[in-house]
Amino acid sequence: MSVDPPAPDPAGIRILPDDTRYPSVSRGFNPRWHARPEYVRLVATPQEAAAALQEAVQESPRHPGKDRITVRSGGHCYENFVCAPDVRMIIDVSLMNGIYPDEEMGAVCIEAGATNGDLRKRLFLTTGKVLPGGSCPSVGAGGHVPAGGFGLLSRQYGLTVDYLYAVEVAVVRDGRVELVRASSDTDDIALNDLWWAHTGGGGGNFGVLTRMWFRGLPTAPEHVILSAGGWKWSGIDKPSFTRIVQNFGDFFERHSEPDDPFGALFAILLLNHATQDKIGLIAQIDASVPDADRLMTEFHDAMTDGPHAELALEPLTEGYGEYPAFSGLHTPTPLPWDTVEKLLGPVDNNRCGKHKSAYMQRPLPDHHIDAMWDALTEDLGPGVKRDAVVQIDSYGSQVNVPAPDATAVDQRSSIIKLQHQVYWPAPGAGEAELAWIRRLYKTMYSDTGGVPVRQGPERKVSATDGCYIGYPDVDLNDPEWNESGQDCYRLYYGDNYQRLQRAKAYWDPDNVFRSAQSVRLPGAER
Repeated sequence: MSVDPPAPDPAGIRILPDDTRYPSVSRGFNPRWHARPEYVRLVATPQEAAAALQEAVQESPRHPGKDRITVRSGGHCYENFVCAPDVRMIIDVSLMNGIYPDEEMGAVCIEAGATNGDLRKRLFLTTGKVLPGGSCPSVGAGGHVPAGGFGLLSRQYGLTVDYLYAVEVAVVRDGRVELVRASSDTDDIALNDLWWAHTGGGGGNFGVLTRMWFRGLPTAPEHVILSAGGWKWSGIDKPSFTRIVQNFGDFFERHSEPDDPFGALFAILLLNHATQDKIGLIAQIDASVPDADRLMTEFHDAMTDGPHAELALEPLTEGYGEYPAFSGLHTPTPLPWDTVEKLLGPVDNNRCGKHKSAYMQRPLPDHHIDAMWDALTEDLGPGVKRDAVVQIDSYGSQVNVPAPDATAVDQRSSIIKLQHQVYWPAPGAGEAELAWIRRLYKTMYSDTGGVPVRQGPERKVSATDGCYIGYPDVDLNDPEWNESGQDCYRLYYGDNYQRLQRAKAYWDPDNVFRSAQSVRLPGAER
């Protein structure tokens, strides 16, 4: 007699602690962050996500202090917002990874579990279109896009959220879960707030994001010109270091208008610790723009002007930060666009790390450069290395076209963007590394209370313009490290925070979705 297989669970696959899959779905990409949830739900459809969430909100926590419900897509959150000891249950959306044209919506649908690698395979290869976001192939769209994701095509085409037409979210109101669609063109204020909150308000704040629809996506470049080289630290002194940083900032201050010929050029300056081999410089430009070869040459000429002019750019033979080693690309090289996407994958996920950020409206002032020089050239003793980098990304051009309140990304006047990074082997506590990055950051921004403060609507009063929610940093909550009088919400969201709170109050009134830096309900303690 045949036995019928068990009916599929309408809430997805339930992963318990004794399941061989449990260690993979209960940790972050950064091995610093682990959880021991009662179970994890792997969901493959929006309906399964809603059913898993309904089940979770109806359950009572079995252990005191272990009551959070979190959502995981690619697992790349830099803090323990998803994977932490107080997490009771995780909804993992990585199986919900479809990418397809939706004729009814007149848009391309990207499900929240799709990764940057999926986008290359199923968006670019099937449609020729591109979402101008990050290049790390394992980053999930469900976290990357709501943070206001950006990448090597953003100066040319803007941010991911500049194309976001609609979202579908499983929300909890009065204990009842509902799948809600919200779009940019709805007349309903609450629905419009829900869409808008996902254009830079951060992931995991309002519900379980299941699907996103994008309109007007740009066509991917057929070819790009890429260069990836570096200057040997052994030939760098402080005047050379200073000039390199100044050249980078000055160049993008001159070339950050939307119609600038260099708008299609994106560059990354990797200021690695001096115990590593080189300072890195990566640059990419769409090969189809007029005079692309000449523009790339002019950029390199601008970057090599100064006391380091005799130092040749050499291959990057080591991985720096989250970038791998490159071979044979220290001179500009034409490549198919998707080849670059494959080259810029992550180094590994076996290192613990700590990250901080800053938007800059002007080139770095001297005291910022002095602080970086001191931190990056510290004497650690014979044979000791520091796995650390201050990464400076070009910004501006098409990124700065939308008004600050058109999306939840308030920072629309920056020219460069910093990511301060330090890593250490896992497992490990990283006390020395954490002390190093905290000291560097507080020294860099010592004149503004240890953080890169926002300056209000004037926009050009200060060089700094806050922090990026895509690189969350819980030290912003700590008065030992933030003496500015501006909390993390001001630093992340500026004048847009009040509307995010309005969306929170309507769509997550019971604060189901919370973390150390989640959007707070109006009037709640911070």
